[in-house]
Amino acid sequence: MNLSGGGRLLWLALAVVLAVLLAGCAGPRLVESQVSSYSSLSALPSPPTYRFERLPSQQAQAQSFAAIEALAEAALAEVGLRRDDAAPRLLAQISAEGGYARPRDWPYGGPDPFFARWHGRWGWHRGGMMGWMMDAPPTLHHRKVTLLLRDAASQQLVYETSALYEDVWTQDPAIFGVLFRQALSGFPQPPTQPRQVRTEVLPQALP
Repeated sequence: MNLSGGGRLLWLALAVVLAVLLAGCAGPRLVESQVSSYSSLSALPSPPTYRFERLPSQQAQAQSFAAIEALAEAALAEVGLRRDDAAPRLLAQISAEGGYARPRDWPYGGPDPFFARWHGRWGWHRGGMMGWMMDAPPTLHHRKVTLLLRDAASQQLVYETSALYEDVWTQDPAIFGVLFRQALSGFPQPPTQPRQVRTEVLPQALP
């Protein structure tokens, strides 16, 4: 293939960009989510125990949903809560959702009104490089987790939190573990205003 001087420069620039992107993928990743939390707790409950409660739809997918529960359980343990199905002080209800969206501030057009939700599908996707060179907006991977804590005796809701993450590429299901930890930042008395929470994650932590 014969290339003119301009063509050779273009291919060289593309090769440099690709090398930078590949080098970036090998280093630490910054996971940044939008977290909103509401709490009526003044301190860690005593005893600090909880039991998961599943919705009917989650019970129907018990095997796949157990992986999500395991990620949430690890995040809850980091803030001092211990799972005890026999004698819970709290009842925990969690959800994890994912789909695809378009950037809301893309300069060449409005947001895509279509949003596809899915449950129980794990996979890997990397945005195509050519997509960045065209006017079409890149596809964003949308991931969100929600956690509700209720007092087991009174059924009163005492803690509500969620973390929303959108990026051009992501990995499942491990990304949900990061989001549960971010959603629980500041527990049991988190900031009252929505906030950005950033976590630097090593590649091996997101297999």
